[in-house]
Amino acid sequence: MGEVLGLRWEDINYEKRIISINHNLTYYPVGEDRASENHISTPKTEAGMTGFVFCNRYGNIMNAQSVNRAIKRISSAYNATEEIEAKKEQREPVLLPDFSAHSLRHTFCTRLCERETNLKIIQSIMGHKDIQTTMDIYAEATEEKEQETFEHLAATMDVF
Repeated sequence: MGEVLGLRWEDINYEKRIISINHNLTYYPVGEDRASENHISTPKTEAGMTGFVFCNRYGNIMNAQSVNRAIKRISSAYNATEEIEAKKEQREPVLLPDFSAHSLRHTFCTRLCERETNLKIIQSIMGHKDIQTTMDIYAEATEEKEQETFEHLAATMDVF
């Protein structure tokens, strides 16, 4: 979330269709009163606190908790409406499970792993220092992908 919330307009290159992830927005307590503040961490230079893509309705930097609360409110509102509609239509409701913004990262990486075979590319895109993190935490095999793999293997090797 810190990478997304720290995204600034200058990090987006529309012509090349590239988003540069070169810093991270963090929110942590500082000072004697331990009041939490936003900070940008970057490996090379001190970044300014302006030009953010994702701001709240007051133009302030968002934090991960507010994004996850918004997801929860949207999911709850959808589920409430879906339960009413399903009851009217005499069917089972199709409800959204509880999820967070980080769940979307897991989903993205899983789908990327289903399409990309070069593990170093996946590791680079996900920003992991260690390939083991990519494979152990994010690369979740799905039953559909497993079946597709065996079908492709059977078709190309003519062994089944």
